[in-house]
Amino acid sequence: MRAAVIDGKSIGARIRSDVRARADELGHQGWPPMLVSISVGDTAAADLYVRNQQKQAEAAGVAFEARSYPSDTSLEQLIGILQGLNGDPRVNGIIIQRPLPDHIPVKVLQKAVHPLKDVEGMHPASIGNIVYNDLALGPCTAVAAVEILKTLPLTLEGLEVTVIGHSEIVGKPIAFLLMGLGATVTVCHHMTRTVAMHSRASDAVFVAVGKPGLVTGDMLKPGAALIDIGINRVDTADGPRTVGDADFDSCAEVAGWITPVPGGVGPVTVATLMKNAVLATEMQMQNYRAAFARTDV
Repeated sequence: MRAAVIDGKSIGARIRSDVRARADELGHQGWPPMLVSISVGDTAAADLYVRNQQKQAEAAGVAFEARSYPSDTSLEQLIGILQGLNGDPRVNGIIIQRPLPDHIPVKVLQKAVHPLKDVEGMHPASIGNIVYNDLALGPCTAVAAVEILKTLPLTLEGLEVTVIGHSEIVGKPIAFLLMGLGATVTVCHHMTRTVAMHSRASDAVFVAVGKPGLVTGDMLKPGAALIDIGINRVDTADGPRTVGDADFDSCAEVAGWITPVPGGVGPVTVATLMKNAVLATEMQMQNYRAAFARTDV
């Protein structure tokens, strides 16, 4: 039997429904959630993502403002802009769109975003908290991938999992999130000698490398869950296609569950971004109220 195809759009819709209810409640309390997107230079590569984020934000009841700056904007100017947004109580979340001009290091901008407004979960503090099993505003893609696994009829405690890819914002956070849930995790990377040896012994496999067709059916344990996080554009006889890091057809013959690309992790990632926006607003509201309470004493 072929694997059950996981419907990421359906999972994302359920998350968005909850987000909408929480956003409406925050609005009634005078704290309507608002996101600001920052793009620098030639924004054509990011325009599709920005439009999708804006559409999803509107569906979730989250205000969204897209700001674009010229390519010659200096790092100092951008940090000043971010500091202004950090101090603006009307702004609850900040998104740094990629790519950025060569003279703008993305990590410097991510560090300049206040952790309470880091809805992408890219600040070192946001990622570091995961090590302590203290998930607040986690990296959206990593959190989304783990959320997908949690929807499956699998017991996470003691589950054998292989994560292929060890990036700071996807692979490593996934591993720590899963360990926090009680799974036994192996992380593979470009220096791993035999990736297939680890993946064949696992009940679930996550792959986030950026290499189309990297994972094939013979690398999977029968009935395993395969969460494909890769997004790659490839040329085919029928024209360009978007595919993941797994060879879908061969993997679907072996796996028990599989995420499609597109339509798998992607929609859940965007929904997680909106969930982070609402959570960030809730935390900021609580902080402001606590600060005013101390002032009144």
